[in-house]
Amino acid sequence: MGRTSALERRESVIRAAIAEFAITGYHGTTTAAIAKRVGVTQPYLFRLFPDKKAIFVAALMRSMEDTRLAFDGAADGVEGGERVLQAMTNAYAQLISTRPETLLMQMQGYVTVAAAVAQGDDLIGEVVRAGWMRIWETVHQPLGADADKTASFFACGMLGNTLAVIGLPSGAGW
Repeated sequence: MGRTSALERRESVIRAAIAEFAITGYHGTTTAAIAKRVGVTQPYLFRLFPDKKAIFVAALMRSMEDTRLAFDGAADGVEGGERVLQAMTNAYAQLISTRPETLLMQMQGYVTVAAAVAQGDDLIGEVVRAGWMRIWETVHQPLGADADKTASFFACGMLGNTLAVIGLPSGAGW
């Protein structure tokens, strides 16, 4: 077995950061916890990323890209608005059931935006907005570029996210 490249280590750090930040948020997560999860030292962590915020931003970007890719893959080659809608819904349900940290990381990102903006720092807000727009476009085009259908898809999805995060089943008559 060969040595792990810096790129592979960076990927490991991002995945570990998603898991840590998803549970304890930006302020509750230490770089020591991330380093421990990956099995590296903190000084090595800071050779890969300049600071904790950069790690958070990379984790947030990755979780949003994972969501976008799930939608994109589900819609690929599927014809018909309702079939596309169902395929993307199923893909997202699969993603958050097998990797719930993806959803939780995004929720942490939304919370962190408000706190960061209140402190005069909008970098995380910029990342969230750009990621959201990429996800929107990925869903919007296969739904026939219909703004109402796209908005409805996301409205139902956010309700599902909320129900999942608070522990209520999504199909319980909502």
